[in-house]
Amino acid sequence: MTVYTPRRAARVLLVDVSDRVLLFEGSDPARPGHRYWFTPGGGLDPGETPAAGAARELAEETGLRLAPAELGPPVWAETVEFPFDGVWYRQEQEFFLVRVPSWEVDTAGFNEIERATMHRHRWWAVDELAACDERYYPDDLPAVLARALGAGVSPAGDGGAAC
Repeated sequence: MTVYTPRRAARVLLVDVSDRVLLFEGSDPARPGHRYWFTPGGGLDPGETPAAGAARELAEETGLRLAPAELGPPVWAETVEFPFDGVWYRQEQEFFLVRVPSWEVDTAGFNEIERATMHRHRWWAVDELAACDERYYPDDLPAVLARALGAGVSPAGDGGAAC
């Protein structure tokens, strides 16, 4: 029987003016060959709201600093079970949509584990993801993204390749 560690997280669908979403490529230290793409975000600190955690993670992982209120309401939520570094997690996570005209990603805020396991980043179009053989999470990211983009969320702040 698998014992799960409970975890709450917040993630960000960071989307540019061309409707491309920013994803990071990472790997699991316990399974180095298991590479995958995922959205910015991560675990919440004790007492932290999902919006505050999403804003903090966005700043740490991309350099984009927004107030939690600028994120708006979550556009999607899920519970997912996964292993990372030999630990099985049951993670409840909420996704926020943030639109920007463009963004130059700054990873200077990565912590030690992020520096070791996050290898590169890329902006992906929904159709590229749908046609791609690469692994990404969540598994239904193209559908989640298409629904979120259909909601018409406006850009944040002052305005804000194939497989």
